[in-house]
Amino acid sequence: MTEQQLKDLLADMSLEEKIGQMVQLTANFYGTDMLITGPMGSAKIEPEDMKLCGTILGTSGAAKLKEIQDNAMATQPHHIPMLFMLDVINGFQTIFPIPLAQGCSFEPEIARKGAQIAEKEAAASGLHVTFAPMADLVRDARWGRVMESPGEDPYLNYCFAKAMTEGFQGETPENLKEKGNISACLKHFACYGYPEGGREYDNVELSERTLRQDYLSGYQGAVDGGCRMAMTSFNTLNRVPSTANKWLMRKVLREDLGFDGVLISDYSAVEELIPHGIAEDKREAARLAIEAGVDIDMMSDVYLHYLKELVTSGEVDETLVNEAVLRILKLKNDLGLFENPYKDASEEDEKNLILCDAHRAAAREAASKTFVLLKNENKTLPLSEQEVADVLFAGPYVDTRALCGAWSFPATYDNIKTVQECIQEHIGNACHFMKGCSMFYDKEVIRDYVEEGMTPDEAEASIEQTVQAAKSASKVVLFLGESFRQTGEGASRTCITLPEIQMELLKRVSAVNNNVIVVLFAGRPIEVALIESLAKAVLYVWMPGTEGAVAITDVLFGVKEPTGRLAMSFPNVSSQEPLYYNRFQGGRPRNPGDPKAFCIGYIDTEYRPLHSFGYGLSYTTFSYSPVTVIKRETNTKANEAEAAWVASVMVTNTGDREGTETVQLYIRDVSGSVVRPVRELKGFEKITLKPGESREVSFEIIEPMLRFWRIDMTYGSEPGKFEVYIGGDSTTENKAEFDEV
Repeated sequence: MTEQQLKDLLADMSLEEKIGQMVQLTANFYGTDMLITGPMGSAKIEPEDMKLCGTILGTSGAAKLKEIQDNAMATQPHHIPMLFMLDVINGFQTIFPIPLAQGCSFEPEIARKGAQIAEKEAAASGLHVTFAPMADLVRDARWGRVMESPGEDPYLNYCFAKAMTEGFQGETPENLKEKGNISACLKHFACYGYPEGGREYDNVELSERTLRQDYLSGYQGAVDGGCRMAMTSFNTLNRVPSTANKWLMRKVLREDLGFDGVLISDYSAVEELIPHGIAEDKREAARLAIEAGVDIDMMSDVYLHYLKELVTSGEVDETLVNEAVLRILKLKNDLGLFENPYKDASEEDEKNLILCDAHRAAAREAASKTFVLLKNENKTLPLSEQEVADVLFAGPYVDTRALCGAWSFPATYDNIKTVQECIQEHIGNACHFMKGCSMFYDKEVIRDYVEEGMTPDEAEASIEQTVQAAKSASKVVLFLGESFRQTGEGASRTCITLPEIQMELLKRVSAVNNNVIVVLFAGRPIEVALIESLAKAVLYVWMPGTEGAVAITDVLFGVKEPTGRLAMSFPNVSSQEPLYYNRFQGGRPRNPGDPKAFCIGYIDTEYRPLHSFGYGLSYTTFSYSPVTVIKRETNTKANEAEAAWVASVMVTNTGDREGTETVQLYIRDVSGSVVRPVRELKGFEKITLKPGESREVSFEIIEPMLRFWRIDMTYGSEPGKFEVYIGGDSTTENKAEFDEV
C-alpha cells in the first residue's frame, strides 16, 4: 500500500478500531498456551475486544498463527492483519550463546549471523517482530538480565546492537519485506540495565551527561541499524517512569536519536504507572502513556478501556492516536502483511530450516569464539587425547541439556547434546564421568520454579565418591555453574557465587588432586577468585546454546582455541558491583603499591576488578611493540572523516601454536572541562598469527572519536593531550601520546 492509501485507511477507521491497533494481548487469550513473563494485572478482556486487537505476544508455529490470522482478519472491520511478536533473543530454536557471551567474541558479525538464522526460523514459524536487541549498557552483574546485553562498554554495545538489528531486518528498510526478515525492537528505553543495587525493576538515577555519554550509545546503534520498533523500560529514570516520560521518548528517542518507528510498552508497564505512584488510576495512566508517545500498550487493558473516553472528552487529542496508528500500519505495510498476511509462515520451511545442519554449524562456531580462558597454569589446557583415559570428568553440567540460558522459550532440549555425549563421541568411551553433585542442595525455588537437588546425605555420598575417583586421576575436569534460571528477568542476586554444594565439590576434589580444570557455565560474571585459587585452569563458557557442548569439547581438546575476551569486568567479591573499567580517576587514585586507606577503594579487598574488560588468555602468547602515533597532514576541521592520527603496534605470536588475538585500542583524554574516564575503547581488530609470525595493526583516530558532552552540555572535542593505549585488554600500559589542537 502507498502512504496515501494507509492514510485513507486510517481516515476510514473508527476510534475503537484505531485503539484496537494500539493493544497487544498475549496468545493465551486466543486459546494458545504460552509462558507468562509478567503479572496479568487487573486486565478485563472481553471476546469483543479481541476482534479489534492489532498484535499478539507470546506464541509461534506456522499453522497456529495462520489460523489466528485468518480468524482475526475475518472479524476485523477493515481486515487489517495482526502482528505476531515474541522474544527471540539469541536464537529461535537453534540457540546461539547468550548476548553477553557474544559480546565476548569482539566480533559483531557473530551477532549479525545469529540474528539472520534466528529470523529465518522465526519467520518460518509465523513471527513478524522480535523483542531484540537489548541495547542496555550493563555495569552491575548482580542484575540478572546482564545476560541479554553485549556488556559494559558503550562502543562495543553500539557495534553489536547495530549488527544484530541489521541481521534481523536486512541493512535497508526495503529489506523488511524480503523472505525471512522480521522487525527488530530495541529495548529497554532507557537505562533498564542500571537499577539501584542491581535490583530488578528498581529505580535508576543518572545525570543527563552520563545518560548521553554512556547509555544512549547502544540504542543509537540499533537506530542506526534501522530498527522499526522500540520498547519502553519498566524503571523510573530520574524519578519519572520511562513509559510516561515525554522528554525521554519524544525528545531523546525520536528527535535526538532519530527513531521514527513504533514505540511499545514493556509487559503491563502502562498499568504499572499506578503502583509507581505517577498515575492515580488507569485513566490517568492511559493519558500519560499516549502523551509520552507510547503507540502500543502491551498486555494491559488501559488503552482498551480508557483511551476512547480521554479522546471523546477532549483530554487527549485524537491526533496522538492517529500518529500512533499510522506508525503501526506502516510497519505492517513494510512487512508486506497487507499483500500477504502470513508473510513467511510455512510448515515446510519450519521443517527444512529449524535446527538444520547449517544453522547448527554456525551456532557451534559462534560458541567456540565466546569462551574466555581465565586461567591456564602450566599449559594445563588443551587436553590431549592420549591422556584422556586417566582424566575424570564430573559436575552437574556434565550430563545436562540445559545449556541455552534464559529467554530461549522455543528451544527444544531433545536436540541438544550433553558434554558427556560430545566428549565420548570425540575420544570414545575410555574416559570416566561422574555426577559429582547436583546444582543445589535439596530443592531450590528460583523465580517460582523448583530446581531439584541432593539432600545433604546424598550430596556427601556423591562428593565422597568423586573425591575417591579424583585421587587416581591425572586431571579432573569439573563442569560447574549457575542454573540457567539464576539469570534473566527476575533473577537479581546479592551474592554472585557458585552454589554451595558445587563449591564443596571443588574444594574437596582440589584437596586430593593438583590438576583441576574448571569449566564454568553462567549468565553473568560471578566470583571466581576462590575458584581460580583451587584450579590450574578455568574456562568460562557462559550459556553456550544448542551446540555448546560440541564447542566446549572442541576447545578442551584444542580443535579450537579460546578466543573470547571479557565484555564485562569480573569482581573480586560481589560487593564490588557495580564495576566497570572506564571509571573516573578521582582526586585520590590508588596506584600499585599504595596503601589502601585514604584513596579510592576498600580496606578489605582490591578496588580494581579481578579480571577487567577485554581480558582473556589464549593457548598461545602474544607480544606487543611500543605504540607509535603519526599525525597526518589533513585538515580535520574541513574533513572530519579523514584520519588525523594513525596509531600502530607490531603484534607477534610468541608461543608454539597458531592463535587469534583481539587487539584493542583505548584512548584517554588527559584533561577536559568535565572529568573523563581513565580510558575508553575506541577500536578493536582480531588477527590470527602462526607461531613466530608478526603483523602490524593500525588504527585511524579521527576527531569525532574524541568528542564528549562538555561542561556546557554541547557535544564536541577539546584541545589537549591524549593517551593512546593498544594491547590485549583494558589494563594495558602500552601507550603513546598525541596533542589535539
